Amino acid sequence: MSAIVSTRWGRLEGEEQAGLFVFKGVPFAAATDGVRRWLPPKKPPAWTGVRDARRFGAVAHQNSVTNQALAAMKIDQAHSEDCLNLNVWTAGLDRARRPVMVWIHGGGFTIGAGSQEIYNGSVLARRGDVVIVTINYRLGPLGFLRLNDVTNGRIPSSGNEGLLDQIAALQWVRDNIAEFGGDPDNVTIFGESAGGMSVGALLAMPSARGLFHKAIAQSGSCDTVSTVARANRTAERVLSKLGVSPDDADAIRALPVAQLLTGVFGADGKTPDRELGMAYQPVVDGAVIPRELIEMVAQGSAAGVAVMVGSNLEEWKLFSAMDPSAQKLDKAGLIARMNKRLTADFAGSVIATYERARATAGASISPPELFSAIETDRVFRMPGVRLAEIHGRSEQRVYNYLFTWRSPAMRGALGSCHALELGFIFGTNHLVGMRRFAGEGPAAERLAGEMQDAWLAFARTGDPSCVSLGAWPGYTEARRATMLLGETSIIADAPFDEERRAWDNVPGGILGAL
Repeated sequence: MSAIVSTRWGRLEGEEQAGLFVFKGVPFAAATDGVRRWLPPKKPPAWTGVRDARRFGAVAHQNSVTNQALAAMKIDQAHSEDCLNLNVWTAGLDRARRPVMVWIHGGGFTIGAGSQEIYNGSVLARRGDVVIVTINYRLGPLGFLRLNDVTNGRIPSSGNEGLLDQIAALQWVRDNIAEFGGDPDNVTIFGESAGGMSVGALLAMPSARGLFHKAIAQSGSCDTVSTVARANRTAERVLSKLGVSPDDADAIRALPVAQLLTGVFGADGKTPDRELGMAYQPVVDGAVIPRELIEMVAQGSAAGVAVMVGSNLEEWKLFSAMDPSAQKLDKAGLIARMNKRLTADFAGSVIATYERARATAGASISPPELFSAIETDRVFRMPGVRLAEIHGRSEQRVYNYLFTWRSPAMRGALGSCHALELGFIFGTNHLVGMRRFAGEGPAAERLAGEMQDAWLAFARTGDPSCVSLGAWPGYTEARRATMLLGETSIIADAPFDEERRAWDNVPGGILGAL
């Protein structure tokens, strides 16, 4: 059955599905092709008549990911520079002012889409009587390539165009979501990995102020950002690989997208250029992002915003599974890697602390396991703890979690890895391939229900306490109450605290750096 809604830009036709109203491919900004490439988003053009919103729209240009084991993560939609669209799931078109949850997908700022089936919003919308919104934003070189300096302003991109797209989506929500039964004064942003890092950026960005009221950062926080100097080096290297001069803005703008996407590859055109690292990420440019994100949060950029932040116990095992050399590390190799990531000033003490703490807990202290544990905390857990500490000094509504459920895949080798929590939160573990990855059975179903209830309670009230999980105390530096979400979910005070203290003197720039 079809459903019609009027927005500021025109009327939309969605459809009713099992008691929900679903609208897909709704434009929140204009196309960014041609002369609009690398510029901030503009409002979408208005239309006459009724626009079909029953099918997902195009997704941001990205390199295809081969060997996608999970059908739930596949992307079937066309790629286009006219990709700035969103999707809405709601129980009513009745102006009932339901809590709104806006999902920002992950994918290393280079892949992903709001239309991936793992992010289907129907379970959350139905279970919590909330409005779920999933969004697209520009990715890779079209969303996070800073060209302003290397082109002497001829192409004024800041390197934060993808974040500006997210802000444009939130502005659309503010202006239109009441027509979909949502409350524009009760908006929660939530995201995982690059989406969690985006949440961390939005907490700090002046242009995002007032567009959301609660935030959930999953496996990402305020520390994965680039300096202008690094962003400029990336731009120079990418343009050199593409064979265009920084002085020829017309030639850069004329680059086919397929060619642009190859700028992060090495000489073989397939393997990522290790010298670039995570080439595309938000940039502390002095304007869109005025200063270091965590510094701005400390100075009150997110005042009044309730925050829930957390990570998975063994995030890095997903990446180690794709890195044969990490699985064969000896002690010398571990030290070499840690010297590069932590510098020789801190590597030795951090390794020693993790070796001692894990031995005491009866956990493996093999070099591959130590490497995974340290990188998990450096990139994911500690940035989240740092956000909880700093924001918690001025805001009582700060909550921390640690997801401990382990994947049965690869004979358990993935552990509680990166992205494992997604199907539990969205209720999509039943999709093809997900049971093998996430596990199944009564304990898995119970955990999924607990997590959905907590996320929904937080979106509604700013407190994740709920009947299924019980009381969830706020995070303070005195107690460090942390919800361990696993086979048996419990509150633990200061879990893995010896490892946490190992980072006390490590400079902030090392945390989250990729």
